[in-house]
Order: sequence, then C-alpha cells, then structure tokens
Amino acid sequence: MINENTNVCDNVCVWDGDPNTWTPPANYLMLVQATTPAKLWEWNATDSAWQLTVEVGSGNIGFTWDGTYLITNSPMPSAPLAQPETTGAQPL
Repeated sequence: MINENTNVCDNVCVWDGDPNTWTPPANYLMLVQATTPAKLWEWNATDSAWQLTVEVGSGNIGFTWDGTYLITNSPMPSAPLAQPETTGAQPL
C-alpha cells in the first residue's frame, strides 16, 4: 500500500485485487509485493562496498516508491568487520 502523498509504503496486506471484496483507501497505490522490484543493501565483495541491488518481492513497510522500485529506508550499513586470516590448524 503506497501512500500517493508521501510515496512511502504504509502497509502490506493480503488482497486478491478484487475491488468487489475490498476497496483500498483513497490515495493509495496497490502493488503486488511478489512481483515488485525493490532495492536493498548488499555487500559487494569484489568492490568491498555496499551497493543497492534489485530483489523482486522484498519491498516492505517504510520503503520509498520511486515509480519503478521500492527502495529500502535503512541507511547504508557500515563496512563489515574484517575476518581474521589464518593458516594451518588451530587448537580448540
């Protein structure tokens, strides 16, 4: 349920799309979550950086609708902690 005044996803609901069984509130754009592309943060190991990647069906409450994508409202995560490098066996 995209609020057309704010372009923010206000809610996610189960609806068969039939306006005879339920009518969405005025000023709401209804999108099918399972087929709507969303942009989420994903770590790109090659570039060692976070990037927004497209994932269909992952949009959620609070995401912003830009007309094509639901974009996460989470800020870009900080860089992941470096993993220790080891060689050989380590005693447990």
